Amino acid sequence: MNGKQKKRMAVDVLMTAALLLLMPYGMVGETAHEWIGAGMLVLFILHHVLNRKWLGGMRKGKYTPVRILQTVLAAAVLVCMIGSMFSGIVLSRHVFSFLRLRGLTSLARTLHMACAYWGFALMSLHLGIHWGTIIRPLGRRPGSPSAGRPLAARLAGAAVAAYGVWAFWKRSIGSYMFLRVHFVFFDYSEPLVFFLLDYAAVMGLFVWIGHYLSALLRKAGKSGRAQADIPPG
Repeated sequence: MNGKQKKRMAVDVLMTAALLLLMPYGMVGETAHEWIGAGMLVLFILHHVLNRKWLGGMRKGKYTPVRILQTVLAAAVLVCMIGSMFSGIVLSRHVFSFLRLRGLTSLARTLHMACAYWGFALMSLHLGIHWGTIIRPLGRRPGSPSAGRPLAARLAGAAVAAYGVWAFWKRSIGSYMFLRVHFVFFDYSEPLVFFLLDYAAVMGLFVWIGHYLSALLRKAGKSGRAQADIPPG
């Protein structure tokens, strides 16, 4: 793993941690939530700077099904991030309070909630699509890999995804995403770690979906190219 890969990895890990810590805003406090959000904005900008080569090559090459999915997801995440940051600045009582933005509070609350929960799901899907690229450098260790390791990893991923389905329902995340409920419920007697574990499982669910969806699209793309290469009978 070279220096640039290490920087990307560090930024991605910090973004993932920040994404999780942003969800229990009522449990961590408004001030901490705003500072974590400001840090997320900085990390998001760094992420794009470190991946500027991918952005620069968007007009080049053929768009395969996987590449189309990656591009659409990246655009959707950008929209959610812009919406979250704009609404967060409007609602800010601490970090950006000096801007004194008024008159958009009601709209900002709705926008912030929708963008936060859709951004959480879409960023997790985005992470899943690139999961192979992320973990590949970690697997480059001396010695032959264990034959049972891939199977164990798949079983662990499936277990996390299964629990993530239950946590998604338990935490009413779908209701928040589709604005069926306009205020997030927090049980302040619950330890923060339990809340974070449930949301980590939901994140794992979307990572799992993204990973296997991209694998399916890659396989379909290869199959399509192979059929195109077969001469007519």
